[in-house]
Parts: sequence; C-alpha cells; structure tokens
Amino acid sequence: MSQINYIMIISGIITAYLLGSFSPAVFFGKWFFGIDVREHGSGNAGATNTIRVLGARTGLIVLLVDVFKGWFAVALSDLFSKGFEAESLPYLKLGFAVAVVLGHIFPLYTSFRGGKGVATLLGVGLALFPAASLIVLAWFLLILLVFRYVSLGSITGAILFPLLVNFILPGEVPLPFTLLSILVGIAVPLTHLKNIKRLLRGEETRFALSKKGQQATK
Repeated sequence: MSQINYIMIISGIITAYLLGSFSPAVFFGKWFFGIDVREHGSGNAGATNTIRVLGARTGLIVLLVDVFKGWFAVALSDLFSKGFEAESLPYLKLGFAVAVVLGHIFPLYTSFRGGKGVATLLGVGLALFPAASLIVLAWFLLILLVFRYVSLGSITGAILFPLLVNFILPGEVPLPFTLLSILVGIAVPLTHLKNIKRLLRGEETRFALSKKGQQATK
C-alpha cells in the first residue's frame, strides 16, 4: 500500500471521528434552550434523554442527526477508497464505522462526554446492513410499544443484530462486517450495564414523549 493510501486512510478516519463528535443533543440544548442535557435526566447526550429534557420535537431531530452521521460516515468512505483493492474496502468501511461511533461516544468538541452510540450505530447499520437494520428497528419499536423501555429495545435489538447478519438473512458477509456485527452485539449491552441493573430491580424509567409522561412513569 502506498504512502498516499495510508494518508487517505488516516485522514478519512479522523474525518469520521470528527463527524461523530458533533453532538446535536448538546448543541441544540445549549444554543436554543441554554441547557446542557448531560446535566439533566440520565446525563446522556442522546435522543432519549433529549426527549426527556427538551421535548419530543428536539429529541426526534437529535435522533435523525445521530442516525444520519453514522450513515454518512460509511458513505464518506467511498471518497477515500480510490486506489484500494476491492477486498480492502470492507476493512476501510469498518474503520470509518468504528471512528464515527467512537466520536459519538467520546466527542472531541464536548469534553469526550457523549451518548451511547445506538442511533449512530443504526445509521452505520442502514448503510452496511439495511435489511438487518430495518428488522432490528422494527423489533426495537415493538419492544418500546409493549414494554416502554428504550434500553430493553436497544439491548435486545443489538443482540439480535449479529444473528440476523450472520445466520438468519441470506447472503455472504465479509469478515470485517461479521466482526462489526458481533461487536455491536457485545458493545451495546456493555454500555447499558446500569440500565440492565435498573431493569432487574424494576427501577428503569419507562419512555414517554412528554416530560409530564416521563415523570409519571418513573
């Protein structure tokens, strides 16, 4: 691999990380409400906590931005792939995917305090595994509708994801994508350990679109 290719890889991965580092939850909260969402609710800079603190409309915008940046980072990898062998492209996309998610969880612009990365992972999944991601999204919505626990939908959906990618849905999966799907199935539950403990104790907050509804379901 030429020196130019190495420079392209490093530049692209840094770009993906910086893209992931943009935290719409923190940005919208500070600029439009004078509130840092990380100082309220669960302390998480994600869509669910934004809905709790700032309301449904702002939270849904945050969700869409977080999903989009995951999808866009993977799409962006095509601009940095000139001169790469076809068998190397899955590894390049894997690098961009990991970088954008790490940027979301440990954002450079906001003191490395970000979200849990689930929405950004969904964006990555939609870019790489659209069928599996849509099934997981439907599963998440079903769990949310029945049990009203965002964390439960995220955890079980993440565990379902590698099973869909590698065993249930047809098609050959490149090794890097297999590794990524397994990483999702492990990493998401690990980032939700506190939620798992609260679920087991029956103390997890149920989801509601309104602030009043959030308070009523605690």
